[in-house]
Amino acid sequence: MRAVMRHGRQLGMSASVLLAILLAACGTAARPTGPTGHPIAKSSSSASSTVPAAFEQPLTAPALRPGSDPSVLPGPVLIADRSNNRLIVVNPKGEITWIFPRTGDLAPGQTFLVPDDAFFTPDGKEIVVTEEDDFVISVVDVATHRIVYRYGTPGAEGMGPNQLWNPDDAMMLPDGYIITADIKNCRILLIAPGSHAPASIIGTSTNACYHDPPAHWGSPNGAFPMANGHYLVTEINGDWVDEIDLTGHVYNSIHPPGVSYPSDTNEVSPGAYVTVSYSNPGVLETFNSSGALLWQYAPLAGQPQLNQPSLAEPLPNGDFLLNDDYNQRVIVIDPRTDQVVWQYGITGQPGSSPGYLDKPDGVDLAPPYSLDIRHASSMGKP
Repeated sequence: MRAVMRHGRQLGMSASVLLAILLAACGTAARPTGPTGHPIAKSSSSASSTVPAAFEQPLTAPALRPGSDPSVLPGPVLIADRSNNRLIVVNPKGEITWIFPRTGDLAPGQTFLVPDDAFFTPDGKEIVVTEEDDFVISVVDVATHRIVYRYGTPGAEGMGPNQLWNPDDAMMLPDGYIITADIKNCRILLIAPGSHAPASIIGTSTNACYHDPPAHWGSPNGAFPMANGHYLVTEINGDWVDEIDLTGHVYNSIHPPGVSYPSDTNEVSPGAYVTVSYSNPGVLETFNSSGALLWQYAPLAGQPQLNQPSLAEPLPNGDFLLNDDYNQRVIVIDPRTDQVVWQYGITGQPGSSPGYLDKPDGVDLAPPYSLDIRHASSMGKP
């Protein structure tokens, strides 16, 4: 989500009329409808709607911001709490129900540092974690609290076999392959189950990142599955979002409107996307496949501006879940009212005690609502 080479321009935008029309149209919309007027995509999995047993038992007391509404979330939230070097699962009431690593979870000599993003696997039994600034991808078994697979060399960047340079948003496909953006190596990788060399490289392995997909990528920081089996790749340099398939064929390339540093663009519904700008003030917006703005978050009076948010995901009720990294919080925003309706973390106050976060850098819903489970039937195979 965070990258280190940033070039390009801030796009101009005149969205007040569009935004007024959108809010007027959505003000009386039913909750299952997203900010574009399209229904939020439902899970394509047959998974049960029950909370996994590993996340049922509270470990802490509730610790939400006053006024938060637990009903806006369908279930627990996985948070990559980057600067606390941990993953936590928080239920809608604000109780921590799962932590990794606990004392004794790591093998002798093993580290778990700066988790940047974390996503449940399609079967919901494991979590794929990118430790971006430690140059590794780890797979954590939920039940055993053990790292069961790792790609990359901790603390050592590179572009050879078993090497990465700022991996981002690694996810597991239903057949066990892992797809990841490799930011400073300017490429997208597919890694076969258990392997320590790429099965496929989309792009050119180089440190000179620029937009010319699929041969070259401008610092790609995410490759997110779409309902049609394709993937949305976000490029930081030049502010691009590209729709591709797993062969690297490019179907569309657009600029997110008015965004200076796009991060982790993903699909709200067919033809509608959500992105954030990893900037201060930050941006949360939706736009269509032609690059036209649909909605942009405007904080209410008394609410802080977003501060380097790096990921937003649509919720089944039409709201957006996002990590607001440098505001030290994970929040849910209702796009019909621009109101923060749920918050875990104290705004602007880093910490590790219950109710506190330190640069939360990634979120996913717990199964059966997790991103990969919702896309399991359409995620392409290498």
